[in-house]
Amino acid sequence: MPLKNSSTVYLFKQLGAGIAVGMAVAAIARAADHPSSPALMPLPSQLQLGTAQGEIVVQETLSFSLSSKDEPRVEAAVARLGQAWTRHLGRSVRVALTNAMRAQLLITIAHPTDALPALGDNESYQLKVSQGQAVLTAETTVGALRGLATLQQALMLQGDRAVVPAMAIEDSPRFPWRGLMIDVSRHWQPMAVIKRNLDGMALVKLNVLHLHLTDDQGFRVESRTHPELTAKGSDGNYFTQEQLSEIVAYAAERGIRVVPEFDVPGHATSWVVSHPELASQPGPYRIERHWGVFNPVLDPTNEKTYALLSDFFGEMCALFPDAFFHIGGDENNGVQWNANPRIQAFIREHGLKDNAGLHNYFNQRVSEILRRQGKRLLGWDEILNPGLPPESVIDSWRGPDALAEAARRGYAGILANGYYIDLNFPARDHYLSDPLPADSTLNAEQRAHVLGGEAPMWAEWVNPDNIDTRIWPRTAAIAERFWSPAAVRDVADMYARLPAIDRALQDAGLRQGDWPVFPGVAAPMAKALALLANAVEPVKKYQRGGLQPDHVQSTPLNQLADWSRPNSTSARIFNETFQAWLENGSSNHDARLDVMEKQLRVWQEAGSRSADFFSGTDRVSVAQRQTAAALRAISDVGLECVKAIRDRRLVAQETAQPARAILDQAAIPTSTAVEFPFLPSLRGLLSAATARESSAPILPQDH
Repeated sequence: MPLKNSSTVYLFKQLGAGIAVGMAVAAIARAADHPSSPALMPLPSQLQLGTAQGEIVVQETLSFSLSSKDEPRVEAAVARLGQAWTRHLGRSVRVALTNAMRAQLLITIAHPTDALPALGDNESYQLKVSQGQAVLTAETTVGALRGLATLQQALMLQGDRAVVPAMAIEDSPRFPWRGLMIDVSRHWQPMAVIKRNLDGMALVKLNVLHLHLTDDQGFRVESRTHPELTAKGSDGNYFTQEQLSEIVAYAAERGIRVVPEFDVPGHATSWVVSHPELASQPGPYRIERHWGVFNPVLDPTNEKTYALLSDFFGEMCALFPDAFFHIGGDENNGVQWNANPRIQAFIREHGLKDNAGLHNYFNQRVSEILRRQGKRLLGWDEILNPGLPPESVIDSWRGPDALAEAARRGYAGILANGYYIDLNFPARDHYLSDPLPADSTLNAEQRAHVLGGEAPMWAEWVNPDNIDTRIWPRTAAIAERFWSPAAVRDVADMYARLPAIDRALQDAGLRQGDWPVFPGVAAPMAKALALLANAVEPVKKYQRGGLQPDHVQSTPLNQLADWSRPNSTSARIFNETFQAWLENGSSNHDARLDVMEKQLRVWQEAGSRSADFFSGTDRVSVAQRQTAAALRAISDVGLECVKAIRDRRLVAQETAQPARAILDQAAIPTSTAVEFPFLPSLRGLLSAATARESSAPILPQDH
């Protein structure tokens, strides 16, 4: 039977009104353990389920065979699959290599590939499960790794049995560049964080780890040509060269490239702490402890700048074998260049016109240094100026229009805008962002310049304990955008699969399920605090810096904003339940009212108990106590509305007015830097309870 496009044949359940009624947080967790269909993400290009008889029953041993005798990366991937299934099932699943053709997993690779992945590798694969055997066929080793990631996700529980259902898949990526950027400069992220996130990337088929290694707050690599850079710029937190080589090897084993970023000429404070003579204004300098855009910038008119960069970049090019080398190039505010008469004279004497011309001069010099090392320059939007070498690649934080303009000018590029996971937007927003939007006017040649995208994880507000909660599981939805066909855009279906992917990521070693931790707190109170954290979300965009201006690099990340998640499951389901109730006629006897009432009572109790917990008199405790009390107050409003609707009575205006004031007050951001994402639904309930003859506002699908 020929395969069809996934948009017409995939059989995942839709999160419609009927399902939304019965879904609560506990049900979501059960769905992750007992899905009715394999919750694959990214969704394969072509997929058929149940096309043949004979699923694989997973027991104590999974036997597998290989067409090639020398495929250690594939053998290691099968071993990781067995380890993940062991964690998922709570019992041992041992993998055993065999030559038998009736092995449960038969892997055939047409052309085994080099140990180091490269842009443009053939990542396609075919996977067919039938008659108790999975047959995985791929052109390359990397393709086989991608197929094993799909197989790892396909494990299902059916009663007491663990099975991989019968299916047929033909799959290949939409874009060749699918990245995750991790900033280790602002808050240091050690090896364990990098490795477990590489495991997560492999599971969802991301293939580029972009390491942001220098910034104003830290210089995070060992330099042997210029050890003073590390000694004075790192606070002792940095990767040794042996560790960097280990990261590259660990990533390559999973078919992932590692692209380093050393930000120049701006964001350069950690460079000039040890080399103030290379700055555009006299020093001394010290590592920056705050967040923002700062003045220190390298001096492009100083030949010693290029001598140091040549030494250091040559050293780093030897450690990072990928063809691409990121130089940042963003957010030079021009303050130091404008204030330096010698630099301004250089601009005039060399016909560079302005600071942008000087920046381009710098980029050309740096590009030549990298070209001698066999590297292609990669940088943020600001590097795109006339004269930029044509082989350069644009990393666009400005958006699809800026990326499209670069493509029209003949430059390859990737999209970061729309995928900034540190900005705390819900998965839906990232999922619907596209490197090549449906209304793109680029022609075929120009479209080929759009290589894909990446999800940036800037580290102002994360540490090794909570970083996984910011990256996952939302980045799995971004991975689907980069891999799956453009037509795969069903938000409800994405959310229906996301809990199972979250569980699979944790089975692979990610730690988002372990956070928050409340040491020494009794279980009932810890539960209340966790419910409070799940009722709110961190504020979006860059609001937190304004709400908590005293935060610096050393401030502990142990507040409510750090415990909460960017995409509250309970709030999203509450909003979806309200939306379904509204669209179903706002009936007073609708079972959806029971679902909303149950959730509101949970929040009501959590708010009350949590308010008691924050008993301190310091500013942070007072603010968090007020937020907990606000959760109790807005839950009270919601419960009164549900009761009125069920009793077929209107809420009197003298009651409605203070209720609106409570909701309005709760919508104002406070120093806790969190928000209540279900407030629009409460406003809708209040509107329905005060004027049943009028329609409450229709909510967006996510919040």
